[in-house]
Amino acid sequence: MAGEIHTQWREELKEKAAALDLPIEFVSPMQDHDCSDSVGEQVLGTQPNAIFRDEAASKINNLRTQILLGKSDLIIALFGENKYRQWNTAMDANTAIALNKPLIIIPPEALHHPLKELSPKANVTVETIDQAIKVLSYIFDTNA
Repeated sequence: MAGEIHTQWREELKEKAAALDLPIEFVSPMQDHDCSDSVGEQVLGTQPNAIFRDEAASKINNLRTQILLGKSDLIIALFGENKYRQWNTAMDANTAIALNKPLIIIPPEALHHPLKELSPKANVTVETIDQAIKVLSYIFDTNA
């Protein structure tokens, strides 16, 4: 589950998948923002400034993301409607495409234009978490 970490959308997705008894194991980026920002210093020690601190953390976070994306059978990338720029979501979605991983993206209408090149490259673009769940439900429908 790629996407912003400032809302509870992942929990909503997990709960809805569990309610349908879908055989899915979810993984995601580090959702503890402080931990994500400080992991470089936790591993490498205090850095000389904020730029080095960010670089150290980003290398470890990128490694985690690379491994989890590589192991994933399908990527769901949600672009939220909050104030945060969502470069990581776009980067993760693009990485999924580059790895030829199936991809569902969930962008808000306000991001239609900025994502106009990315959306057609996804396998499916939906508007809501409920629509993404319907896609997952269809994929795992054993009556087909």
